[in-house]
Amino acid sequence: MSNPPSFSSGPSAAPSEAAGPVWHAASVADARQHLKASSPLSQADVDARLASYGPNQLPETRSAGPLRRLARQLNNFLIYVLLTAVVITAALGHWVDSGVILAVVVIQALVGFIQEGKAEQALSAIRHMLAPKARVVREDGQHQVDAAGLVPGDTVLLEPGDRVPADIRLEKCHNLKVEEAILTGESEAVDKAVEPVASDAALGDQVSMVFSGTMVATGTGRGVVVRTGANTEIGRISGLLATTASLKTPLLEQMDRFARVLSIIVILAGIGIFLGGLAFSGLAFRELFMAVVGLTVAAIPEGLPAILTITLAIGVRQMAKRQAVVRRMPVIETLGAVSVICSDKTGTLTRNEMMVTAVVAGGQRFDVTGEGYSFDGMICRDQQPVESSGLLAEMARATALCNDASLGEKDGRPVIHGDPMEAALKVFARKAEFDTESSSGDWPRIDEIPFDTRIRFMATLHHDHHGHEVAYLKGAPERILEMCTSEVAGDGGVVALDRQRWDDTVTEMASEGLRVLAIARKPMAEAGRQLVVEDLEQGGELLGVVGLLDPPRQEAIQAIEECHNAGIRVKMITGDHALTAGAIARKLGLRNSERVLTGKELDELNDDQLRELAGEVDVFARTSPEHKLRLVQALQALHGVVAMTGDGVNDAPALKRADVGIAMGVKGSEAAREASSVVLLDDNFASIAAAVREGRTVYTNLRKAIAFLLPVNGGESISLITALLLGLALPISALQILWVNMVSSVVLAMTLAFEPPEPGVMKQPPRPKEESLLQGFVVWRVVFVSFLFLAGIFGAWFWAMHRFNDMAVASTLAVNTLVAMEVFYLFAVRYLDTPSITLRGVLGTPVVLLAVAAVIGLQLLFTYTPWFQATFGTSALSLELLGFACAAGVTVLVLLEIETAIRQRLLATATAPG
Repeated sequence: MSNPPSFSSGPSAAPSEAAGPVWHAASVADARQHLKASSPLSQADVDARLASYGPNQLPETRSAGPLRRLARQLNNFLIYVLLTAVVITAALGHWVDSGVILAVVVIQALVGFIQEGKAEQALSAIRHMLAPKARVVREDGQHQVDAAGLVPGDTVLLEPGDRVPADIRLEKCHNLKVEEAILTGESEAVDKAVEPVASDAALGDQVSMVFSGTMVATGTGRGVVVRTGANTEIGRISGLLATTASLKTPLLEQMDRFARVLSIIVILAGIGIFLGGLAFSGLAFRELFMAVVGLTVAAIPEGLPAILTITLAIGVRQMAKRQAVVRRMPVIETLGAVSVICSDKTGTLTRNEMMVTAVVAGGQRFDVTGEGYSFDGMICRDQQPVESSGLLAEMARATALCNDASLGEKDGRPVIHGDPMEAALKVFARKAEFDTESSSGDWPRIDEIPFDTRIRFMATLHHDHHGHEVAYLKGAPERILEMCTSEVAGDGGVVALDRQRWDDTVTEMASEGLRVLAIARKPMAEAGRQLVVEDLEQGGELLGVVGLLDPPRQEAIQAIEECHNAGIRVKMITGDHALTAGAIARKLGLRNSERVLTGKELDELNDDQLRELAGEVDVFARTSPEHKLRLVQALQALHGVVAMTGDGVNDAPALKRADVGIAMGVKGSEAAREASSVVLLDDNFASIAAAVREGRTVYTNLRKAIAFLLPVNGGESISLITALLLGLALPISALQILWVNMVSSVVLAMTLAFEPPEPGVMKQPPRPKEESLLQGFVVWRVVFVSFLFLAGIFGAWFWAMHRFNDMAVASTLAVNTLVAMEVFYLFAVRYLDTPSITLRGVLGTPVVLLAVAAVIGLQLLFTYTPWFQATFGTSALSLELLGFACAAGVTVLVLLEIETAIRQRLLATATAPG
């Protein structure tokens, strides 16, 4: 696409979008003058501008293909070392060894490839939200054209149900309301007008504009296209998304560091052992080289990538049961480290369903219970149910009759047709025990005045078949109050209107974040069969006011409390108004909900000031996609692991940048889902708390798996090093080591992935982002158990050699002793900090007992079947020798119980007062 020329290019040049005015603050005449479009464009104008600006569509993106996805699975230092081992062993003719090692690499790569699934397609998802067609007025009349052919200066017509095809400056509109939730997060459609607004107005307040990708809810409009393609608001968001990098999860960073450090140590140790062996062992070059290869195989935990993948996959399955789909496996563990959850308000913390929550009538305030559009609920005063009679019944009739919405049900869920606010009024009427189904027959509508932004009210005329006619009105409180001279008292009588009291009431309700509507009636003469605005200007009788709110989810309130108990800060970042955001935050129980920062205030902060305030303030309102992205980055700069939830296109860049992006699956946009790493199928914030619990459990189980696997590798490695330096025969061959590492170790370690959450897992603070999987006690346990395994391996080998002087018998006993020690160590590692010899510890989970049975069966095949004996160089063992292996396992468990008891006593002494 070529760059559009600027205004200075001369009168024949196409105008520049970049040089245009602040469109929402400019008059229509100024906008058309800047665009050189004072009249509808000719086809020649359109062609010239299309050549300058390019088509009205977003840039194409290249998604990662299957080969790139497969390459990502192999981009691991441990895998590189194993592939090198494959090449060397194959070159030396050890085809069985190289085949087994290669199988390890292939299985690991395939599991990761399948689990990762399709690559990100977030920008493609945004492109699908653009309108395919547009109705445009050009020099030769009206046309329906492909939206991609629109250019700045085109005149576009809008009707209900249309998706807005570009960013448009309105010049005419009638009762136009546009749903902008995908851009601003506001739960209700926005009333549009043609008058300019302040140049610094937030996106949600730019009522003179309609934006590409939004939806026309009601009314009609006409305007001039001012921005197309990548220059639109939705295009700007797609640009942010394209330039926003996804962060690597803490677990993957740790595993990469661990793999590099371990591999370097193994390689350097291998070189040192090889040189030392040449000098001291007396072994032949080829034999010594294969021994060093065996050492490399022994030291590298080949099963660790598989265990990591299996543990994460089990976490994915558990999350699926909680209605959360995990799109990238490693993010499961990241959830366990989350210290801050940034949540959109609409549809995540709230239901995205308008609801009447308060009613003031007859000098009394009533609360309305229930949730969203559900009919369950009642009207209460001082937390006691009240009968819906008299004035309340009349208000219910007015809200049901002066209303164009309808309610239905699908799959057990309420479904609305029409304006969400009017649907909420219908639900209120049902809760007030008014029969909304028969009301249209009992009080048929004769005439109506539809709501219009110029008159700011709606009125309907009804009769009751008995000669009584009445007009019901609803609208902006200040407008309705101007039209009323009296009010209906609690006893049904009509008294003079107390304007000051009602003004105070409306102000108080608005300060609570409620959208306030006034309800009134006016008795009409029987002869008047038509409604005229002028006839309603005076003489109205005020029935009362209602306060509407998108109510918070009850389960979200409980989940936020659980997050606070777990040391996790919850922050609301919304495009809604500050008053509404603050009111919802207080109802949700957010901390620091009294202070609300707006997008305008965020723009005035530099990065350092933003970081300081981001840690303190928990409620942010009137935010743009850039604000959300900056906030996520600021919180990450404070060393937080940040989860971001959202459902709109405006949330997509922040979702992609966050450590964990969580999108809503029911009411969320496709762009948000594709930019995220987790999708909630129930749009329920409570599922996030469950995800954090699952993430913490996965991390704990991974630590157990590492604490289980590394001593096995440590014992094998130290045994080989000792044998080489002392000039002894290797107690276990490289192929036997692969058998232990990839069969018995993996089968046993896999059971740790099924361990249930530790008690109090959600009572602990989040772990530091930089915390290593290997630290403190885990390191000590790995070293201690490695030497126990060394003693068991050499003890078995020396004893068998002393008794039978048979290398095959000795190495077979050494392998079986190692596996027996693994089995008993498994019961100890399940409870790192508590005793293991308990009924619960001995029985274990069913999967533990199944795995032990499977390993015993595999070891019997390994020891006694001819094919295994020929392949692995094993020999049949007597019951006496098997008893030795079992005794070694019991000894390991007893020693670890003694070590745990000593450690607990020392810890109790150290923490005792005084």
